Amino acid sequence: MADSLNALKARVNNFVAERDWAQFHSPKNLAMAMIVEAGEVVEHFQWMTEQESRNLDAQTKEQVGQELSDTLVYLLRIAEVCGIDLIEAANKKIDLNAQKYPVEKCKGSNAKYTRY
Repeated sequence: MADSLNALKARVNNFVAERDWAQFHSPKNLAMAMIVEAGEVVEHFQWMTEQESRNLDAQTKEQVGQELSDTLVYLLRIAEVCGIDLIEAANKKIDLNAQKYPVEKCKGSNAKYTRY
């Protein structure tokens, strides 16, 4: 089993290659599929209270995990097809967000950086 992002990416790429699915994996198609899966995550939380969403029963937690996994796999494929290193991109984005949301201005606040 894959226990790191690189190992998971390799496993997904192998899965796709074995089935000759890369031909269908344009960035557009993958992005659309990822959004569909993300929508399926949201469906599980629709109409729940905040508290209910924090305390999922085992069956719902399993179902949410499956939809999150689908979303992650599509995200990995989009990055692969576009030649984006997700770890590098995420680290750059966190650095950018640290500048946009300095602790001294935003700690404990949900205001957008343009509001302070």
